[in-house]
Amino acid sequence: QVVLVESGGGAVQAGDSLRLSCAISGPTYSFYMMSWFRQAPGKEREFVGGSRWDGTVPRYADSVKGRFTVSPDGAKNSVYLQMNSLKPEDTGKYYCAVDIRYHSVPPTLSGEYGYWGQGTQVTVSS
Repeated sequence: QVVLVESGGGAVQAGDSLRLSCAISGPTYSFYMMSWFRQAPGKEREFVGGSRWDGTVPRYADSVKGRFTVSPDGAKNSVYLQMNSLKPEDTGKYYCAVDIRYHSVPPTLSGEYGYWGQGTQVTVSS
């Protein structure tokens, strides 16, 4: 019932910016959790940031706080991840994730999310 498609990844240099997009198909509700995760080879998938579909209760990993912003856009049925001041340690495959259950804040555990996109690669060179 929910299909997610990410786009916007690429190869950039440290200090550059990128904006990732996640298009969502199917019905959407204000309480849906819309989050981004990333995974580097040999590492666990980690929470990056997220919010409800209505933009409330935003939450970010300490490693990206102040640099990344999650922005849902109901008119376009998309959620964006604006990434500024990119660092080499931001390199990884980025995934959009949705959970249709109610949560007070975006969960940080990947197992809490019911729907995932295919991912888009981000590579940051020093």
